[in-house]
Amino acid sequence: MTPPGPSSDKRSRRILRTSTFIAPATGERVKRVFSLRDASSRDLEADLDEHQPLLGHAATGKNETRLSRVTDKARQYANDAWAYSMSPTGLGIFKCSLAYLLASMATFVPAISNLIGKQDSKNIVATVTVWFHPARTIGSMHEALVLALIAFSYATFLSFSSMGLSVLLGQYGLLQLSHAIDLVLFCGVGLGFIAFTKQYFNHPLVNVACSLASLGSVQTLVKEGSVQVGQWSQDKIAQILIMVIMGIAATMLINVAVLPVRARRQLHDDLEKNTDLMGEVLVTTTRAFLLGEEDVLNEGKGIMDEHSKVATSMKTNLIEAKREHFVLGTERQYHLEAKLVDCLDRLAQDLGGLRSAASTQFSILHKAYDQAAGSKSASSPSASGASTPNGAGSLLRHSSISRVTMLDAIQEDPAEVEEGDSPGADEPWTSTNGSNTTSQAAKGIDFKTPSYSNGDDSTATLSPADMFVMFINLLGPPAKSLTYTVKQILDDLKFDEDGTVVVNSKFSNSLHEAMKMYKQSRTDALASLYRSKTMSREHPDEVLADLEEVAASCGHFSFALLDFVEDVAAYLRLLDEEKSALAPGNTRRSWSWLKFWRPHDREHAEQDAPRFHHDHLETGDPVGDIAETVKQASHSAQAANAPNTHAWYYPVYKVTRVLQQDNVRFPTKVGIGAALYCLPAYLPETRPFFTHWRGEWGLLSYMVVCSMTIGASNTTGINRLIGTLIGAGLAVLAWLMSNNGGEANPYLLAFLGWLVSLGCFYIIIEKNNGPMGRFILLTYNLGALYAYSLSVLDTEDDDDEGGIDPAIWEIVLHRVVSVIVGSLWGLVITIFIWPISARRKLRDGLCVLWLRMSLVWKRDPLAMVLQGGPTSSYMDIREEAELQRFVAYLDKLRASAVSEFELRGPFPDEQMQKIIERTKKMLEAFHAMNVVISKNLRATPGEAAVLNVRATREERFALSSRISHLFSVLSSSLKLEYPLNDALPNIEDRRDRLLAKVFEFRRSRGKSEGSGDDAVEFDEADFELIYAYVLVTGQLADDLAAVRSELESLLGTLDEEHLKLQ
Repeated sequence: MTPPGPSSDKRSRRILRTSTFIAPATGERVKRVFSLRDASSRDLEADLDEHQPLLGHAATGKNETRLSRVTDKARQYANDAWAYSMSPTGLGIFKCSLAYLLASMATFVPAISNLIGKQDSKNIVATVTVWFHPARTIGSMHEALVLALIAFSYATFLSFSSMGLSVLLGQYGLLQLSHAIDLVLFCGVGLGFIAFTKQYFNHPLVNVACSLASLGSVQTLVKEGSVQVGQWSQDKIAQILIMVIMGIAATMLINVAVLPVRARRQLHDDLEKNTDLMGEVLVTTTRAFLLGEEDVLNEGKGIMDEHSKVATSMKTNLIEAKREHFVLGTERQYHLEAKLVDCLDRLAQDLGGLRSAASTQFSILHKAYDQAAGSKSASSPSASGASTPNGAGSLLRHSSISRVTMLDAIQEDPAEVEEGDSPGADEPWTSTNGSNTTSQAAKGIDFKTPSYSNGDDSTATLSPADMFVMFINLLGPPAKSLTYTVKQILDDLKFDEDGTVVVNSKFSNSLHEAMKMYKQSRTDALASLYRSKTMSREHPDEVLADLEEVAASCGHFSFALLDFVEDVAAYLRLLDEEKSALAPGNTRRSWSWLKFWRPHDREHAEQDAPRFHHDHLETGDPVGDIAETVKQASHSAQAANAPNTHAWYYPVYKVTRVLQQDNVRFPTKVGIGAALYCLPAYLPETRPFFTHWRGEWGLLSYMVVCSMTIGASNTTGINRLIGTLIGAGLAVLAWLMSNNGGEANPYLLAFLGWLVSLGCFYIIIEKNNGPMGRFILLTYNLGALYAYSLSVLDTEDDDDEGGIDPAIWEIVLHRVVSVIVGSLWGLVITIFIWPISARRKLRDGLCVLWLRMSLVWKRDPLAMVLQGGPTSSYMDIREEAELQRFVAYLDKLRASAVSEFELRGPFPDEQMQKIIERTKKMLEAFHAMNVVISKNLRATPGEAAVLNVRATREERFALSSRISHLFSVLSSSLKLEYPLNDALPNIEDRRDRLLAKVFEFRRSRGKSEGSGDDAVEFDEADFELIYAYVLVTGQLADDLAAVRSELESLLGTLDEEHLKLQ
């Protein structure tokens, strides 16, 4: 069946119908012609772009000379370069290079250099500006300052402690014993603790602070020599302190004085962008659902990606704005802004659920089309190709119902408006006086469409596409009007330059009226639909399942849209709260965070607490009868119910288990490697060789290269090696260009260093490759700046590298060899001592994740609203936020695993990436379920009736058990690296039975549920839980099948080789 094209019916060229919506600025009901395309600024920009000439306004002349073309090209490149230099990224790179140039003056300007004293490592000042660069907000700079001081304090503690111990034991002739203690305690444990801190926090600023702590510690432990001879000398430590302070002062001066970037202002900008993008996503998603066009939904993916970037930036700016507020004494404003960000986070989650609900429509259409194509292909192979529509995702291409007769009220195509026509037809869902009425045409709906199973009209049924058209005809107009109102509100939520909220006071009332009108219209529309002839007719179970699946999709979309709008209303209330709190006369500065002896305010503590935490002990009273299987599932997850059969030495086993954890093994092996590397610096026979080849820089490289996994260490080691070679080459080139007979030109050398810093900071900031850019610039500092210090006699005992006539090739050679040796030593320790494979951690992590997901469905997520929360967090779907963070960590492990080498073959990155993406989609389905459950953790009488025995309980528990079983099988197969069994439980048949049961229950709910005072009154919202459950299980079925397919291609299928008894 091929639906008629637009040209087949002259009635297709009709006017857009008028619709009623609430004007946000006035709160009035406005009735006029509008479309959601009008509300989207991006669609308007696209329309304008379509009218632009393809080749521009000015045509290229035939007689244009080659010189003019080259000139135009050069002018274009110059304009692009200027635009980039004026962008936030370009200005940030310029600020970094300016700070580096200022810090390098500690080497080139004698007045500044003399403040440090005799020291050949004055390049540390410039190094600090590389680690803590000023291309950040003021709040982030505050954090960098604190971390730098903490890092130096720790290095000072290690230095003074080791020096004091050597002096003390040296007085008693036990200098060798002090060396042994220094190696074990300060080199091993001290540097191992730095490695532990680095991997525990896993934060960029903490990483560079750990590098600074390592640099400060290494200077005293292995280079300076006081520890080795047992002498007390605080001069070197004081010099390091002065250089760190100089570097921090230079970067903070540039950060604050030159084009300062305030996190508070950026946060307000992100809040505005966030709401604007949410409005665009809302319009795109609603249009896609109402028009049944999957291409429209796909167009919104780019906007969603942009929104995700803005959301990430918003959360980062909130953390940095917190530092600024606390320093300025405006911490009250921070707590208000934190609530705004938290509310926008919930809105983003609502949008994800809305898009998921919209995508379900196309999934159902694809499935129906595939089944129809299969039936037609089997019965008439020659006809199957002719009946294939141009796109499986188009609703109207699947439907036999005319677009004219059904969807005029939500028509979105302006091209169908005839010139000279004027809107006069009344909308089908709202009367002229504003009261809600039901479409009279819908009450008599009785469409007869040939069945997908055969072509016999005697068994005519309704196709899924026709069902969608019926639902959208009634639900579309109110959804369209509500979306139009919300989009106008989201576009007009602004902040002034001083942070004052600019919000129309009538927005809240207007949105409340729009929701009220939408709720009533939705209720009347669905009631009318279920009273129609088509829905009242008897159908087979398969057809009932299709009908209820479509009803669940449309109902869930309407509920998701309402959830989003309700959270928009909550966001408006928070904006009004902030506006009144920051009004003149209500603001006062306070620094309560400095009063550490006083407990924090409870409200603020709750605001800062993680929102995924729940109390699993307070379950409340169950609503209705609870199945024994659910009770047993909860019982099995309680540690207190485990049999107590442990032997007396079991505590020893628990201690050894702790020592076998990766986060304990990693710092231990790093400490062992550091102690062994430092050993030559403490032996009189090898210390001259260690000092000559600048072993301290190798030790620093070792600390940088050592990472948790083998793959991460390989990646860092390669970057370290390449960056060192590039930096060494640039240092040699700069020195040769600026050197004249052993006397370097400081002005030229400083300028060349500034040019090198521009390129390095471009790599760090624009390319987001911090390690590579830092390694290049730090190696350049060790070569060029160190050589200049030698040439001006700013050293004590470095005659082995040329003295006043520096041997630049020898200087660079020593540094390069030291860095290579340190990097190789880090790889040796990482690979051969307690190796931690990213492949293994990824495999084990996926297995545990799937097992956790299996436990959630073992209990049945909807049992929570009847029985209360489970006693174990492992079976609580509300912990899905923790699972989502864990799968993001697994994705990082996948990136590291690519760099690991194994003899059995390369890492299957493509398959694992698909598996992780599918797992993310399954967790998004978990989140959609969690959002609906979290709205109300206690079931209403209507919800309890829908979920309990007579309605859906048996089918629901069977479906949950099969999903749990599949997750367990996938986890076991991947853990054992064993092929999957072909005989796995099917989810679809149980899901179809559940859908049919829901449809029968819904159609008969007009009959009394109970009698007398026990009768239950049903509301449309009582079906929200079961609708979400049905759609989530459908998505999980598709994703589990996709993961199973990937595992089969990864591990193979069961064959004779795996059945051998050997």
